[in-house]
Amino acid sequence: MDMAVDVAVIKQHLIDPEICIRCNTCEATCPIGAITHDDRNYVVKADVCNGCMACISPCPTGSIDNWRTVPAAKAYPIEEQLLWDELPAELTPEQLAAEGVPADAAEAAPVAAPAAAEAVAEPGAAPFHSASYGATRPPWSAAHPYTNLHAPKSPITATVTGNFNCTEAGFDSETHHIVLDFGAMPFPVLEGQSIGIVPPGTDALGRAHQPRQYSVASARNGERPGYNNLSLTVKRVTQDHQGQAVRGLCSNYLCDLQVGDTVQVVGPFGSSFLMPNHPKSHIVMICTGTGSAPMRAMTEWRRRLRRTGKFEGGKLMLFFGARTQQELPYFGPLTSLPKDFIDINLAFSRTPGKPKKYVQDLMRDRAADLALLLRDEAAHFYVCGLKSMEEGVVLALRDVATDAGLDWEQIAARLKQEGRLHLETY
Repeated sequence: MDMAVDVAVIKQHLIDPEICIRCNTCEATCPIGAITHDDRNYVVKADVCNGCMACISPCPTGSIDNWRTVPAAKAYPIEEQLLWDELPAELTPEQLAAEGVPADAAEAAPVAAPAAAEAVAEPGAAPFHSASYGATRPPWSAAHPYTNLHAPKSPITATVTGNFNCTEAGFDSETHHIVLDFGAMPFPVLEGQSIGIVPPGTDALGRAHQPRQYSVASARNGERPGYNNLSLTVKRVTQDHQGQAVRGLCSNYLCDLQVGDTVQVVGPFGSSFLMPNHPKSHIVMICTGTGSAPMRAMTEWRRRLRRTGKFEGGKLMLFFGARTQQELPYFGPLTSLPKDFIDINLAFSRTPGKPKKYVQDLMRDRAADLALLLRDEAAHFYVCGLKSMEEGVVLALRDVATDAGLDWEQIAARLKQEGRLHLETY
């Protein structure tokens, strides 16, 4: 006979708003939809979270790894969490006792609230959770990353030394290549890492804006080799995903910067979306729009290594998607790269008079080559771009493996375990 269990106290999962950089990694990773957000904070729904911990490792800042022991009936609601500027203090034993919680119950509190009974899915109806295939550890040969050197309360100042539109001029869509110089202040970054930019001013409630995250688009030794600088790829946001007019706060701020202006920077962030350093490693890069930033960084580092004549590099393969050729960042520089250095596949979804093509379509077109790389233990796969692309890309990899007679689940598990399939979507 089933009996209901009255849980008096829980360890409620919370996100620290002082550290969170709103990168959306936690919400994208959570397999049960327990995390949500507004314009201010990312929060965890106590009545949905089941303590699976899937969101903990991918978080680049550690803001996700926070817990508070509270009476189950008085768990912090999301409406309250959305207003926080900092986490509440842990309740003392005396405060818990005043709520009728005995000490032994507090010590044995389970993580999160007891999840509501889940409906049993019909056979074959289980949703495909693409994020579960992404690795949370770097390749074994990746360089050591530095993270969280500068928190939101102590940002570092950088000077703008370059800002130009890297998409074709004369079109509504603008993507800017922005170069930031740190002078004599150390700010080491690796390809695949990101930084946070703090927009100036305050929000409607008079609070300082939270940092916005941007992937680094330059190689580890700087946008200009030997200089303490880096670059970003920033699209000017003028409409939301529904096509409604909106002016992105930080994107427009960055795109409007002039040479000599200064910006406040936090980070760097990220310890897993890192490129391998062993010489014969192969890299498959799959991206859309500004998701090209880390791919440009990896490509540029490999290009510089190749120029030394001392690097026996593996294959570089790029699948890059945009609505039109005019909106594709770095189109000119990309097409000038040697074909024996990088295998470039471009997909355009809104070219007048031509059928829509997406990166997953091109991946299926190159199934024979990708199948060989899926078999190769030196091959690494990186996906970066809008969240909407993630499932299609992972399904394409699955189909390529299956059509080649490979066991996709076995390969996927190994790719994840060895840090060779990385998903960074937003």
